[in-house]
Amino acid sequence: MNPSEDTRNLIDKFKGMSNEAIVAELDKTRIPLEVAIENLAHDFNIGTVVRNANAFNVSRVHIIGKRKYNRRGAMVTDKYLHIDHFATVDEFVNDAHYRGYKVVAVDNNRPEAKPLAKTKLSPNSVLVFGSESDGISQELLDKSDQAFYIEQLGSTRSINVGCASAVAMYEAVRQLGLLPKDA
Repeated sequence: MNPSEDTRNLIDKFKGMSNEAIVAELDKTRIPLEVAIENLAHDFNIGTVVRNANAFNVSRVHIIGKRKYNRRGAMVTDKYLHIDHFATVDEFVNDAHYRGYKVVAVDNNRPEAKPLAKTKLSPNSVLVFGSESDGISQELLDKSDQAFYIEQLGSTRSINVGCASAVAMYEAVRQLGLLPKDA
């Protein structure tokens, strides 16, 4: 494909490349951070979380629960990521722990959750997001190794889960010293 004819939402470096070549190139620079989404209700915001995961070039995205989600919000970025599916919370948690990852709930419903500004994240973290309406299930909250919430100043109880994922991933990348040198 001629790069000048490539209409996909890609930075110039990837224009004209096949999806497989883009994945191979991204694999060379993926960060250790992973993201999980508990899909209890076919949440429309999952696509946004997936798109954000691509923006920060995370290693993997895990979908827990229902396999299908509205991919429109992902803007085809799911083609450039490694996405796993786990039918149950136990399967997901066991896999994460087996691979040496901490399960980190991003949720303001867990009493012991700390503010993000006071949270130290390890490189081998899986940031877990729940559905827009219900958050993370109690089962998954109980099995999380750590939990934080995003501090807010207004009257609303929470921000959109897609927005929360962008804030959380940015902070993780910042803490881990993985921002581009020119940033």
